Amino acid sequence: MQNFHIASLDRGLAPAIQARLNSRTKPLGSLGRLEAVALQAALVQQAQRPVLRAPRIAVFAGDHGAARVGVSAYPQAVTAQMVANFLAGGSAINVLAREAGLELSIVDAGVASDIDPALNRSGVEFVVAKTARGTANYLERAAMTAPQCDAAIARGADLVRRWAAAGCNAIGFGEMGIGNTAAASLLTHRLCDAPLDAVTGRGAGLDDAGLERKRALLREASARVGSRKLDARAALREFGGFEIAMMTGAFLAAAQARLLVLVDGFIATSALLAARALAPQVLDYCVFSHRSAEPGHRLQLDHLRAQPLLDLDLRLGEGTGAALAFPVLRAALALMNDMAGFDDAGVSRAA
Repeated sequence: MQNFHIASLDRGLAPAIQARLNSRTKPLGSLGRLEAVALQAALVQQAQRPVLRAPRIAVFAGDHGAARVGVSAYPQAVTAQMVANFLAGGSAINVLAREAGLELSIVDAGVASDIDPALNRSGVEFVVAKTARGTANYLERAAMTAPQCDAAIARGADLVRRWAAAGCNAIGFGEMGIGNTAAASLLTHRLCDAPLDAVTGRGAGLDDAGLERKRALLREASARVGSRKLDARAALREFGGFEIAMMTGAFLAAAQARLLVLVDGFIATSALLAARALAPQVLDYCVFSHRSAEPGHRLQLDHLRAQPLLDLDLRLGEGTGAALAFPVLRAALALMNDMAGFDDAGVSRAA
């Protein structure tokens, strides 16, 4: 079982960085959240002029045994079909990554079928890191074994270390997996001590009857475990999935390597909840990209006291919210680095 030591941010440079922001040709604080994210990026990089290098989105895909009993509106086969779509270059995250100038990696964390690498016609990186062919059905038993959980966390961490060694200093994580909003609901229920129904939404488009069935199944899954307190690894083992466990390791390794991490929506934040329980300092390195339309995500953000950059009613996943936030991050850093100061521009300051 791997442990992660993550250093808290050294805030010694904060006064100098804030002074630079305040000296730009604008009223104090007038760029709002852009100033806050620029300051955070500068502290992560320990540099007064932070830059983005080889920014990347990594999408982790995995299947869930519970998907076969009706927790999603879509059949489980859609997971593999969507991975094929990623490889062909036709999904939303492909489009947004191209538009934002981001490297894109697709990771088979535990899809229930094998994906033919020959389907990769788009040139994205495709990594097969399958822990197993989907998790077990958590209504019957734990979604994964302890060795499987630890292996998935370690594989996610190893991938991030490789990307960091290749020069990446900013990354966002996305996911694909039919049934994974249900797993995220169970994880949020346990790790935030939140009412299960309150964090269980429509996912990929359930109608009212489907939503009630999903809630009933998740109550059954939670009851199987009982009222015992679950730590982060135990919660991941019980409810999965492999893509969420791999994202947990990825979050931890990214913070350990001092990468700036753009956090996507409900499922990605459920992985962050597990990562934060294992190493609370991980939050210092996280920028929350958006607020999802999933009700559980709003509760997660409140629990973490997080203020997202965007609120666009997204609920697609795939890392799309993180991809949309990268241009905002770029703009924040450009303003900090390239905007003239009062003295440089010969502009008078406020009296």
